[in-house]
Amino acid sequence: MHSAALQKHLLRLFQQHQIELEPDEDDWLVTEGDFPAIRASWSDGVADQPGRLDIDVVLDEARQIEESFAGVGAGEAGWRDAMASFERSALPVLLAACWYVTDQRKLTIEAWEIGLRTFDVFVGPYAEDVPVGVIEQVTEAFKRDVLSPELHWLRWFYRRDADGVGAVEVLRDNQPWAAAEQALASLAWPTEPGYRARGLLMLDVRDY
Repeated sequence: MHSAALQKHLLRLFQQHQIELEPDEDDWLVTEGDFPAIRASWSDGVADQPGRLDIDVVLDEARQIEESFAGVGAGEAGWRDAMASFERSALPVLLAACWYVTDQRKLTIEAWEIGLRTFDVFVGPYAEDVPVGVIEQVTEAFKRDVLSPELHWLRWFYRRDADGVGAVEVLRDNQPWAAAEQALASLAWPTEPGYRARGLLMLDVRDY
């Protein structure tokens, strides 16, 4: 459902950044017949729940980035609401790390020394107020670990439910990362019920 409209929207969106994608099978859009490839899919919400927009980016035959965004409304209204969140937060990071199109007005670029290597780091913007120290905690968690010399990504999400209980989720290369979860959980997050915040950053080893 809505796959043709989503594909057309992504095509126009990437054209605005001078990137020409090509339709492929199963609703994928590919780059010059190869990777990276991107696909969007939408699922309407049930009852009063928001719908969900899934954005998948395939980097190579073995690795795929998976991002999801909630959208208020059914059908086109819902996926456009979720797509707007994707465009504000994750898109600038993906463009920079995967397609080498960088807009420094929409993301932060840093250089981290991890082990004996330097990684270029692309940090996406936040739609919400977040505590001081989020990036610092993530940086320290990465520096205590060992990273292979390739592209990596980290997605974090914090939520505080209506009962006031807060929870943080951190995925590195799509896998739960307990060390970073503990570090972020220790920060002074806003206490209002229903608070939500998310962030995406990507690291790519610097070639010399």
